[in-house]
Amino acid sequence: MYRSVLSLGWQCLGCFVSTAVKGRKRLPSAFPVLNLSLQPIHRHVYEANLRNSTIYHKKFVELSEKVKKGGGANAVARHTQRNKKLLVRDRLRLLLDDEDFLELSPFAGLGLPYGDIPSAGCLTGIGRINGLWCVFIANDATVKGGTAYPITVKKQLRAQEVALQNRLPCVYLVDSGGAFLPLQSEIFPDKNQGGRTFYNEAVMSAEKIPQVSVVCGSCTAGGAYIPTMAEETVMVHRIGTIFLGGPPLVKAATGEEVSPEDLGGARLHAEVSGCVDHFAWDEKEAFECTRNIISTLNFLLPEEEGDDESGQRKADEQPLFSSQELQGLAPLSYSYTLDVKLVVSRLTDGSRFQEFKARFGTTLVTGFAKIHGHLVGIVANNGELSNEAALKGTHFVQLCDQRDVPLLFLQNTVPASASTFSTQQAELNSNRLKAQGSMMSAVACAAVPKITVVIGGCHGTDSYAMCGRAFDPNFLFLWPNARVSITAPGYSESLFSPDEDKETKENLETILKEESSAFFSSGRLWDDGVILPQNTRKIVRDCLDIIKQQHYQLSTTKASSPVLRI
Repeated sequence: MYRSVLSLGWQCLGCFVSTAVKGRKRLPSAFPVLNLSLQPIHRHVYEANLRNSTIYHKKFVELSEKVKKGGGANAVARHTQRNKKLLVRDRLRLLLDDEDFLELSPFAGLGLPYGDIPSAGCLTGIGRINGLWCVFIANDATVKGGTAYPITVKKQLRAQEVALQNRLPCVYLVDSGGAFLPLQSEIFPDKNQGGRTFYNEAVMSAEKIPQVSVVCGSCTAGGAYIPTMAEETVMVHRIGTIFLGGPPLVKAATGEEVSPEDLGGARLHAEVSGCVDHFAWDEKEAFECTRNIISTLNFLLPEEEGDDESGQRKADEQPLFSSQELQGLAPLSYSYTLDVKLVVSRLTDGSRFQEFKARFGTTLVTGFAKIHGHLVGIVANNGELSNEAALKGTHFVQLCDQRDVPLLFLQNTVPASASTFSTQQAELNSNRLKAQGSMMSAVACAAVPKITVVIGGCHGTDSYAMCGRAFDPNFLFLWPNARVSITAPGYSESLFSPDEDKETKENLETILKEESSAFFSSGRLWDDGVILPQNTRKIVRDCLDIIKQQHYQLSTTKASSPVLRI
């Protein structure tokens, strides 16, 4: 879950960056231009891909509108009118500098066996507070009353993992009714279930990763530990409560009737128990207080590079081609894949790309480019990951690791593993197996940030070498057309013996079609979200900005114990 010891070198290097290189310019670059406009020969494939992307775009918009409605009109009315509380997105408007934040896994919780849980019952993401990128974990009490389902816990843990991996301050907006008891066996007992949230809080505090909690609703049972373990906590009068067991349990146990406010309200915890540090009369005051707390954190943010005399940041060099064309480059299927350099040329500054080993292992494209001024190493599938391609990928990943250059993987793997029908083919497959193993080792051990975007297929062992979810990228996103499965739909024949019955094959094919969808994947949190192709450049820029921020935290290396609350 956490970075290896090797990766600490990349983080610690940042302790000296802000002071050592202040006022210096990066090395100038004049990478070759990929002047790859669409040709007439591409037209029929491009148009088929574009039609497919249009269909997926509509589904993306529909699901986005669905999750923004939270628990529905009745739940929203009860939350705002009867309980007098702000909606979760209104809270974020008060907390963050603007609405331009990176939301993580918005479709999590859709299409699960126990029903739809919009946004998994909580919003997570990364936004700026006083110019500082912070992770936020915000319960949405309109969804099942803020009850935590297994997918809710998984989403919260992933947000904490992002905060740990990238050393980001974390803000919890707590409004939770505790665990959904009928599914307690999937929430409570295991290592990466409910208790891991509190373990992470302690580890983050010891690692000097700041955490602030805002109690703007109920904190019942396990949820009560989130604010009490945070370093600073703000609590809202009348709507915020913290207790292990609410008034009904008190009455059942003792016969005594007590109000929520007297049992665990803001006055009690601010004046008597000391569980919270700041009392707020309303939510607006609470979020103003939270923003002030964030301003006390020990970060020294640099001035934006390339500022003009007025202090405004100069516009970044744009690609030569429109990002809208990426919709026609998102493959309908593997057989509709165009040259991946067409994609690269629509993502990089000035469509410039310094290719590495251009004539060797050509089914994998590797090289250096800049995205909004950030130098990155790009690794992109352009066919099967052959022996030569995997050796090339290994070399390039190690090179980027040596130079501390972040890696961007553009993944579109072959739909099925190569079959073995001859001795010669067996030898080729063995060589490829060894080379891919070397590339997996290089990717796993590289101590630089990694971002993966699945632009087509994510199938088989090739996906591991291309930094799939199991290889712990800092961020992993899917295009809506992406497919994630052990083998692609339509290619399952290779998994069966010749005498397998037809019904079994048809059943697996049906399963693959349903379960390989990008939206099925995102509903189960196998990624950090589905993104539109035309937004890829901006999202990668935000990720690179977010990853880089850890360089500007002061005094990260001093050993310390967790903050212990009274």
